[in-house]
Amino acid sequence: MSESQSRYSIVERLTKTKIDIMEAKAGLKERVKEAEQKAAELKKELSDWEKDWEVEKAKNKRDMERDIRKAETSAANMGERLKDKEKVYDEKLKAIDVALQSIETISKTSEQK
Repeated sequence: MSESQSRYSIVERLTKTKIDIMEAKAGLKERVKEAEQKAAELKKELSDWEKDWEVEKAKNKRDMERDIRKAETSAANMGERLKDKEKVYDEKLKAIDVALQSIETISKTSEQK
């Protein structure tokens, strides 16, 4: 009886070892499948990121081009206003020169009396 029990325990251990090995083997395939899925997910994330980046880049470019146009328009407007302001300043300078000449003339006339 002990002989049959000994064989039974050996068969039981071998069967358990066989099941453990089969489970480990099946686990290997599952881990490879999970790793492949992870790689596919990362590729998709990269692709999505690149698309988002391209959209953002295009938006930023449009914004910068709009800012450039605004700055150019502002500079052109300032150039036009500059001419007008220069004329105003020239007129003021002429008026001051006339006033100074008048004062000088009055001073000379006052000294002669």
